[in-house]
Amino acid sequence: MSLKFSSVFPLKHARAHEVCGDSALSFAAIAAGMTKGAVVWISEDWRPTVNPEGLAPYCDPGRLLLTRAGNQLTALASAETALRSGAAGLVVAELSGTVGLTEGRRLQLAAEAGRTTAILLIPEGAGSNAAETRWRSTGVAAPPGPSSGLAPVPRQNGHDSTHWRWSLIKNKIGTLSEWVVRWDAAAHRVIVVSEAGG
Repeated sequence: MSLKFSSVFPLKHARAHEVCGDSALSFAAIAAGMTKGAVVWISEDWRPTVNPEGLAPYCDPGRLLLTRAGNQLTALASAETALRSGAAGLVVAELSGTVGLTEGRRLQLAAEAGRTTAILLIPEGAGSNAAETRWRSTGVAAPPGPSSGLAPVPRQNGHDSTHWRWSLIKNKIGTLSEWVVRWDAAAHRVIVVSEAGG
């Protein structure tokens, strides 16, 4: 049975979701653009600070509230506080290590209490069983160059920067699947290019 993309994205509200992969930041930026209200973006001090203007194709940079944390424990505590407050539409936390079941459950409960959605950007294999969904977002290999007769596409790190493979690798309430998607900036929505498998 094929899983409909619209049944899992936009992400289920008031839940904690996880994203890994080389394009996890793009996934979070798109989700931020589709969220109403402020977006709290938390990252550890050693990481480069996300540039709000760089996210402008996906979301309004004026809605981003950037927070820096000394370590992952502080980042998790900040995320929990922001979620529980209900003051933001989305809380994004960039994490460097494994999220334990206790931490994951605390974030899930805070998201439910504050009616706020959480996205945890995690390393591969570092997720918590408490997350509602876990996604892997990767770039799609760019098509051949101009000599192929195809229109050139923007490239970023050797990938077509306009297309991603979004794989749903954990889903508490259903099946798993994956899609090739692109962002339509004019319509301000995600377009499914093809179902990649399930």
